[in-house]
Formats: sequence, C-alpha cells, structure tokens
Amino acid sequence: MNSTDKTVFRIGDAVVYPMQGVGCIMSRETRREKEYYRVQIAASDMDVLLPVDNASALGLRHLASATEARKAISSLAEKWETRGLDWKQRLLMNQELMKEGTLSSVAKVVSSLYRRSKVKELPVQERKLYDNALSILVDESSSVLGIGTEEAKKRIFAKLEK
Repeated sequence: MNSTDKTVFRIGDAVVYPMQGVGCIMSRETRREKEYYRVQIAASDMDVLLPVDNASALGLRHLASATEARKAISSLAEKWETRGLDWKQRLLMNQELMKEGTLSSVAKVVSSLYRRSKVKELPVQERKLYDNALSILVDESSSVLGIGTEEAKKRIFAKLEK
C-alpha cells in the first residue's frame, strides 16, 4: 500500500503487528520528514516504529472482534493437513499465514504446529513460530473477549485437545 492507505490508526488504539503481537499506538512521530507510528508491543515490552503511509501493508491492524476471536478459538478443533510437507515447507506455509495477520490465520498456525508437536518435537524455528502465534492468539483473544490470559489459554487448549 502507499499514501492512499485508508486505514486510520489513532494514538491509544489497540493493534496487532504480525510476528510481534498485540500492542498499542503510543504516538505519531516525524523522523527525516517521514511520519511513523510508535507501537508498544505488550508481550516483549518493545517499541516498533512503522511508517504511517504503509503500516497496513506491513500488517498492522486493529484487534479482531469478539466474534472473530470466538471463531478463531473454535477453529482450533479442526485439523489442518500438513502431512507430506517437510519442516521447511511447513515453516514457509505457516510464515505466510502469520504474515496474513488475521486472527484466524494465527489460529491455523497454532493448530497445525500444536498437532505436529504431539507427533514429533518441533525444529527450533517452528517452535519459535508456534510460541509467537500462541502468544498472539492468547493476548488478542483475552483482550477482545475481556478475559484473563489464563482463561484464554484454558479455552485455547481445550479446543486443541479435542
């Protein structure tokens, strides 16, 4: 996207930045004649600067709705077929899903890697991807559903174990 990007983010908005997690827009800053959003990522206590004119193209989005969160958690009971793929192919597929950035695509990553981990230990890169996806799913779900992170984890794992 470019400067015609119509997605509006305001200071104080709760947002999700794929591969990083749930955060909050803390400010809008100008550096070298370019405007940036300063996004504080809660899970890592890290600040990220994203160019205003293509923040959406980089995957920045508003939090999902409560309905979307419930659907994403429910979808965890579904089996995502990854048999026949080697770990590199699975990694690429799951990275693409994470880049999509939707809560449902994050749930697919959690589901497929959780099931794979029950069969065989995940390689380091897939383990990191799983941990990141799970963290985003837990944080975003708990935020939009108005529940604690432990309750969100409980609901998520109840679906994964089905």
